[in-house]
Amino acid sequence: MILDSLFEFWPIVLLFFTIAVLYASVGFGGGSSYLAVLALTGIAFSEIRATALLCNIMVVTGNVYFFHRQKTYNYKKVLPLVLLSVPFAMIGGYLKISETFFFILLGCTLFFAAVSMWGSKKITSSESNKPKISKQTNAVFGGLIGFVSGMVGIGGGIFLAPLLHLTHWDTPKKIAATASLFILVNSIAGLLGQYANPSFSIDWKLTGLLLIAVAIGGQIGSRMSSQYLKPNQLKKLTAVLIAFVSLRILWKHLSNY
Repeated sequence: MILDSLFEFWPIVLLFFTIAVLYASVGFGGGSSYLAVLALTGIAFSEIRATALLCNIMVVTGNVYFFHRQKTYNYKKVLPLVLLSVPFAMIGGYLKISETFFFILLGCTLFFAAVSMWGSKKITSSESNKPKISKQTNAVFGGLIGFVSGMVGIGGGIFLAPLLHLTHWDTPKKIAATASLFILVNSIAGLLGQYANPSFSIDWKLTGLLLIAVAIGGQIGSRMSSQYLKPNQLKKLTAVLIAFVSLRILWKHLSNY
C-alpha cells in the first residue's frame, strides 16, 4: 500500500525531500516552496495549506531544539515578536477564502518571497549596529506576518528573516534561530485555525509520505556544513524557481477576471 503510494507520488516526494534539505540548511522550513509545488499539482486547494504547514512543522522542530540547546535564544526579545503572531496566524488560518483569491494571494506571496530570498545575501551581511526595537514594534511585525502566513499556509519565516536583517534586529545566527521558532509556532497556530474550519480536509496518504520525506531531508539539511553547501547560491536558485511558479500562478488566475 505504502509502496504503491510512493510510486504514484514519487516526483512530489522527491521534490519535498530536496526542498527540506535546502531550506533546513539555511534555517527555514520550506513552506513557500511546498506551496509552489502543490499549487502545480491536481491537489485540492483546500488541502494545500494544511499539507505545507505540517511539513513546515516537521522540518523546523529539529532546528528549534538545536538552537535552544545552543542557548541562542534571547527570549525576552523573541517572545514579543512571537506571541502576537500566534492568534493572528490562527485567525488567518481559520478564514475561508475562495479558490481564485487564494491562488492570487499565494502568487503574490511567493513572488515577494522570491525577491526577498534573491536579495538575502546583501541583507545578511551586517552583524553590528543593532538598534533597539521596541516590544510594540516587534509585536506589530509578528502580528502582521502571522496573519498573512496563516491565511496563505506558510510559517512566515521567509518574510520575517529579511525584515529582521533589514532592521539589523540582531546577528544572523540569532535571526535564523528566531525565524525557526516563529515558523514553528505560527505553523502550529495556522494549522489549528484551519482545523477549526468546517471545510478542513487533508489527504493523509500523500501527506504521510511527504512528512517522512521532509523529516529525513530536514535532518540532513540541518547537519550539512557550509563547506559542502553554499546557502546563498541555493537560495538564489530557489528564488528563481519560486518566482517562475508565482508568475505562472498569477498569470493563470488573474486571467480569469
